[in-house]
Amino acid sequence: MAEITAQMVKELRDSTGAPFIDCKKALEEVSGDLEKALDILKIRGVAKASKKVGRDTPEGIVMSYIHAGGKIGVMIEINCETDFVARNGEFQAFAREVAMQIAASNPRYISKDQIPEAELEREKEVMKAQVLESGKPAEIAQKMVEGKIGKYYEEVCLLNQTYIRDAKLKIDDLLQALIAKIGENIKIRRFVRFQLGEPLD
Repeated sequence: MAEITAQMVKELRDSTGAPFIDCKKALEEVSGDLEKALDILKIRGVAKASKKVGRDTPEGIVMSYIHAGGKIGVMIEINCETDFVARNGEFQAFAREVAMQIAASNPRYISKDQIPEAELEREKEVMKAQVLESGKPAEIAQKMVEGKIGKYYEEVCLLNQTYIRDAKLKIDDLLQALIAKIGENIKIRRFVRFQLGEPLD
């Protein structure tokens, strides 16, 4: 079997919008043939997941999760299109997994577009100053800052975080896989995380 590289998976993901894990499996089935892998995803309907993103999500579930002997608590709202899906076991299991992720990894935002622009610019300035302080030329510093910003997103944005149960997956991969499987648009709308003794905002 041909080696399936991360670049091959990325190329298939970019052209289909399908989750990482589905792209990787499809490529493995056809020994790395991108066109055949694309056909597999189309047949299975996985490539259609991205087309569901714009649809309304008036139903859903509020899930709570308590961790570490009552020292950390999370409440999360996840929306879907129908009450039928809201009562679906896989949908509810996903909500619980995401709540556990939040308890463990403490994200501050759901996605990159929720980060206030002023905060993002401030982070970039600090990163740039740190790199320049280390003696790197300005053009190299800029590239290093771009890499650091990617790490920053992984730290503070839930969808960009590495899944606590599988380092090969992001939370967004899990979300897109569920959308493709269930056939409805699904959105993580909001969450709150409490930790015993933490200061109030």
